[in-house]
Amino acid sequence: MGKTLKRTAAFTALARALAAGARGGPSLGERLAALPRMIRATARGEYDGGLRLAMMTAATAYVLSPVDVVPELFLAVFGLVDDVVMVTWLAGSVLAETERFLEWEARRSSVIPGHVAP
Repeated sequence: MGKTLKRTAAFTALARALAAGARGGPSLGERLAALPRMIRATARGEYDGGLRLAMMTAATAYVLSPVDVVPELFLAVFGLVDDVVMVTWLAGSVLAETERFLEWEARRSSVIPGHVAP
């Protein structure tokens, strides 16, 4: 239960920090709304995010996995370090990939099929 509360607090703080947008970029809401579109575009082969999405999915499964609780029972604080590293990496990856996807989406919508861009 303590682990869940710590994760919830971390995600709440992250959400507050990102709500206004990272570095003036898209807000957290825009990024979260882009995730399903990014997954669909990747599944269709239109967007090249397959490996990155697979890694983010694996990281999410690792963090949410109940199997991870055992080392924390024995290792206390040191057992949480792997979760902190994974959540930090995952948050950064989601931010970077959604920003990359939104830029790709904007470029794609400005291209007229059959015309060469200067």
